[in-house]
Amino acid sequence: MSSSPEILLRPATSSDAAAIAITMRASLNAIDWMPLLHTPEEDLFFIRDILLPNQQVTVADAGGRIIGFIAIGGEWVRQLYFDPAWTGQGIGSRLLAQATAGMSLVKLHCFQANTGARRFYERHGFRAEAFGDGSANEEGLPDILYVLRR
Repeated sequence: MSSSPEILLRPATSSDAAAIAITMRASLNAIDWMPLLHTPEEDLFFIRDILLPNQQVTVADAGGRIIGFIAIGGEWVRQLYFDPAWTGQGIGSRLLAQATAGMSLVKLHCFQANTGARRFYERHGFRAEAFGDGSANEEGLPDILYVLRR
């Protein structure tokens, strides 16, 4: 087999909705403590009708296959998901850097149980500013407000 395809970061288009939804579901399915709240059809509706029209979405494209994405809304990172097979290769760092370039304030929520994501965000300069009990998210899981000030 040849070497891995080059990873291209590009703005998402409406035709990417199904592939983004599949990537999000693969990522969520890999987290054993994450409750399954939505069907694949609901995932697609969310990506196609809510996320793409209302947020700045950048995808990581590996030879025509979407392997990750980030969604920015205002000063918030709303979504950052990867195909589990592609984690640990620096793609998340590239997506985060490109999508937040020029932003002096970046905020996001992360589940307290997501230790890998917590390490990732802290490594990129985010600081925990508030801890929630889960009453403010649909999963009902304790979360953390992370903030990056530049």
